[in-house]
Amino acid sequence: MNTKMPSDDEIKNALKAVRYPGYSRDVVSFGLVKETAAKDGVVSITLQLTSARPEVASQIKTDCERVLMALPGVSVVRVQINQPGGQSAAGASGPWAQQQRMPGVRRVIAVASGKGGVGKSTVSVNLACALRHLGLQVGLLDCDIYGPSIPLMMGISQKPTLTDDEKMVPPANHGVRLMSIGFLIEGDQPVIWRGPMIMKTIQQFITAVDWGSLDCLLVDLPPGTGDAQLSLCQTVPLDGGVIVTTPQEASLGVVRKGIAMFQKVNVPILGIVENMSYFTTPTGERVEIFGHGGGQTEARRQNISFLGEVPLFTEIRQAGDDGVPIVVSAPEGAPAQAFVRIAEKLVQQIV
Repeated sequence: MNTKMPSDDEIKNALKAVRYPGYSRDVVSFGLVKETAAKDGVVSITLQLTSARPEVASQIKTDCERVLMALPGVSVVRVQINQPGGQSAAGASGPWAQQQRMPGVRRVIAVASGKGGVGKSTVSVNLACALRHLGLQVGLLDCDIYGPSIPLMMGISQKPTLTDDEKMVPPANHGVRLMSIGFLIEGDQPVIWRGPMIMKTIQQFITAVDWGSLDCLLVDLPPGTGDAQLSLCQTVPLDGGVIVTTPQEASLGVVRKGIAMFQKVNVPILGIVENMSYFTTPTGERVEIFGHGGGQTEARRQNISFLGEVPLFTEIRQAGDDGVPIVVSAPEGAPAQAFVRIAEKLVQQIV
């Protein structure tokens, strides 16, 4: 047959019309399309999903077939969907075979950064409280085993109770359910563990905690791309990742590594947050201490959403030290509203 077939770019452009169920973004921008081929009237594509739900795969398969059949020269469309747990047309096993959805938890979203010191935990606690402010049932899991800061920032040190089947019940404060290694160790006692212990602990936080019914569980990851991140991805299918950065190039360089990590484990990137964006002096002068706009530029370069910027406010730091995040202590003020706007954009991404 000499029929002209669509190119790889034309196939992917057509697939941009296929939305991931429950999201406003398409399967191409999420990086789920792994292979495309076209020959003799037949178009074949392979997608790798993060969700193990069969209804998600079925909807995406149907939509892909519909848009590809509309292309000139196409008479047959073959769509292979690979899912966590090794589910695919070929029935192969994979590294995510132990993944399972968390009962009662609709969305699991990781908050990550390529490096430390960018205010990721500050963003996590205020984003959790902002989502609660918007009416969602929210949990926050602190996966920074070596340096847990969520108990301090959320103003709680209460140990979890146990259910009859010996699952931990996460304590709550400011309307957010919380779990952290900080609840299980005494005072300033350091955690000196090797990788396998870190992995086991994170798996227990997912499988041995009764989170109840949640619209969203935020996971505050440690900086980098190590054991904690891998353990989380292997244990539970993530519905998305949020990257926190500061404006300067030193931070953005490692942000790209964080983005690449999520892409390698097939986690959709929901957007970038630029923290410490600028500072306003008492006289009203704007000072861009770390530069400005790097997060938005990187989001544009990576073709992902820019969720917003958080300026440097003394009130944010003080509220975290006091254990009452600024979104709770002064919800109508400019510092809190920066987080509320980010939460609103995040909700638009996942609903």
